[in-house]
Amino acid sequence: MTATLKVTASAPADQPTITMEREFDAPPALLFRAYSDPDAMKAWYGPNGFTITVIAMDFRVGGLFRFTMHGPDGTDYPNRMMYREIAPNERLVYRHGTDIDDDPNAFEVVSTFKAIGTGRTRLTKIATVPSVDARNAVMKFGAIELGMQTFEKLAAYVKK
Repeated sequence: MTATLKVTASAPADQPTITMEREFDAPPALLFRAYSDPDAMKAWYGPNGFTITVIAMDFRVGGLFRFTMHGPDGTDYPNRMMYREIAPNERLVYRHGTDIDDDPNAFEVVSTFKAIGTGRTRLTKIATVPSVDARNAVMKFGAIELGMQTFEKLAAYVKK
């Protein structure tokens, strides 16, 4: 029997942060592996209707994950993540922006993987953008809804 999965999101109006949290019927190691394997990322990363093409993934502190996200309308979005901290099965910190050096709009993401009982995990992602105005802009773009869609795709991937 599958337990009810908790899903929450918040974006305080006075802070440049967006927090999303979801419980998964999967152990932390499996979720963490989904973030560290380029083939896995191709299978689940991005909102509904989006796909990615992996250019390169160097999963180590200081390494880069470069990929192009393809929108359902055919628009390509070059992306780059630079890994800042990797604590296997517990914590992943990266800077995410477009695929350019020193992207002024890049944001920091802290993901924590917390075991909650046998074979379950609470994944919490906190994104800190450059300013409250930048947070407002990504909220208008639908950041929480798109992020939650990505979480749902991850849940479906780890269930397989």
